[in-house]
Amino acid sequence: MSWSDDAPLAGVKILDLTRVVSGPFATMQLGDLGADVVKVEQPGVGDESRGFGPPFVGGESAYYLSVNRNKRGCAIDLKSAAGKELVQRLSGVADVVVENFRPGTLERLGLGFDALVLDNSDLILCSITGFGRSGPDSERPGYDLIVQGESGVMDITGEADGPPTKVGTSIADMVTGLYATQAVLAALLRRQRTGQGGRIDVSMLDSMASLLTFNAGIYFATGVSPKRRGSAHPTISPYEPFEAEDGWINVGVANDKFWKLFCRAIDRPELAEDRRFAVAPDRVTYRAELKKIIDPIFRSRPRRHWRTVLERLGVPFGEIKSVGDVCEAPQLVERGVVRTVDHPTAGPVKYIASALRFDDQPPPDAMRPPLIGEHTGEVLGEWLGLSSSDIEGYARDGAFGASGPAAGRTAG
Repeated sequence: MSWSDDAPLAGVKILDLTRVVSGPFATMQLGDLGADVVKVEQPGVGDESRGFGPPFVGGESAYYLSVNRNKRGCAIDLKSAAGKELVQRLSGVADVVVENFRPGTLERLGLGFDALVLDNSDLILCSITGFGRSGPDSERPGYDLIVQGESGVMDITGEADGPPTKVGTSIADMVTGLYATQAVLAALLRRQRTGQGGRIDVSMLDSMASLLTFNAGIYFATGVSPKRRGSAHPTISPYEPFEAEDGWINVGVANDKFWKLFCRAIDRPELAEDRRFAVAPDRVTYRAELKKIIDPIFRSRPRRHWRTVLERLGVPFGEIKSVGDVCEAPQLVERGVVRTVDHPTAGPVKYIASALRFDDQPPPDAMRPPLIGEHTGEVLGEWLGLSSSDIEGYARDGAFGASGPAAGRTAG
């Protein structure tokens, strides 16, 4: 296959040894930027997320399809000596290897960093783990739910009188994937400047802890951990959802200018001069009293009314939409964010495109997620220059499991 020569990462080879979410999400970002991403999967089994469902579409997991576009698929058995040799050779011509095994797994396979750099001295190896490659928790498995809890994020999420609540998406996996992408881009830039490759260590726990920002700042300043307060902001008020007559809306009164405009919008201009609410810190102090005043006002009118008056006065406002609402939103559809790609078994597959744009152009059409082993022969020919007979020799030696070098199948 060919890649656009003007893509930001055109010509960069990424060997993807990851599975499930954090790693695949990272390598998908790199593929979106034009890198040639080769995803290595276990023959006949594939990435575990191929089995995550329902829903399945034409035998394909919607979960898997959502994080594996813009990649080519190879099926290589890392338990076989021939398979390990192939991965070593592929690493020898790759710019970057990304993996999210538990610490020590690659070393046990004989594919650790020290082994890989023997054939590629400027290789970049990005390791994504749950708790990092060092420290007392380094051997623990990292799953999104577990890390959301361990990072403190769940403890500050949910209603004040309710239980800790996880974020509604796999935020620990995905923010770690974004950090990994950022680190790979920085390492590529460093290598271009210095010729030096190196190893990247990206931890899910570190990544989530970094999101605490002002919450951690509150603790460092006071010695007291912030508590759950629903959707209210700890230092801004009103900055939260309100229930209108026909649904929920968000209002963000982030400063005193917006406060005065907000009071006009709800037809209560006198509140702007109320000593309890006139300045931002006092609105936080008297949050409960303010909410008792505002709640019935919002419930008296539909969302359409509030959108009209708040937008006219320039007060930050938004409806709380369902996932379906967002996937059909004219703003995203017209900007080319909601796209469709044809898949041989799942048919037309819709997806949310890359959020990055260059030169005011929409992101290019994506390559569909691969079937297991679909591009094995193609990649081995392009990256390593192997002939058909060479590949058949690796097949006889068990490099591709029992199914041969070009299974082209789905799991499940």
